[in-house]
Amino acid sequence: MEAATILVVDDEQPIVDLVSSYLSNEGFVVHRAFDGPSALALARNVKPDLVVLDVMLPGLDGIEVCRQLHRGTSVYVLMLTARADEIDKLIGLSVGADDYLTKPFSPRELVARVKAILRRNRALRSTETNQRPVLQFEGLLIDPERREVERNGVRIDLTPREFDLLYALASYPGRVFTREELLQRVWGPDFAGIDRVVDVHIGTLRRKLDDDQHGTPLVQTVRGVGYKFIGGAR
Repeated sequence: MEAATILVVDDEQPIVDLVSSYLSNEGFVVHRAFDGPSALALARNVKPDLVVLDVMLPGLDGIEVCRQLHRGTSVYVLMLTARADEIDKLIGLSVGADDYLTKPFSPRELVARVKAILRRNRALRSTETNQRPVLQFEGLLIDPERREVERNGVRIDLTPREFDLLYALASYPGRVFTREELLQRVWGPDFAGIDRVVDVHIGTLRRKLDDDQHGTPLVQTVRGVGYKFIGGAR
């Protein structure tokens, strides 16, 4: 299997050196950047499968880098934070990272998180297309082979995680999923992060689907339980 490409971004060179060393030893192709603008430029050139991204960066902070990465690529992001309480701030800002890790961290744990994200991605992509049919609802089309979503004929750009979350929910219209069930289905059984990442991705998914402009939201909250997809099949 082709080695995955990882971009490590942090303004502290010892951290970049340490993380890069551990990832390289696991067979990953590693690129390095030390500020926000360089990270974006390098990401455009090398097209990484995953970015290990620090929040505090010179030039452009990690929050904005993450947002810009998601506008133009389908890359996964593992965000590094200096304090545990920053995770709440990041979630509140709906940064949409796939996982969060607090400094100081174990390099082995970071490698394990990276592997878990990529393992889930490869498992989904290796599923035969005929096992993941195109889903069609009133005004909504979800195509798993092209990984494209259209609402009322307009294509909606989703991150890989947002697409997989929507597909999981839309595969069972009306069924209520708990956060834990969605983590298992979309993030995978190896996910060791916090369950609130589900709420973040639901929020960004709703905004991109422009639910506020189309009446009844397609993705609804079931208070105290979880989320469900509402859509009339064609």
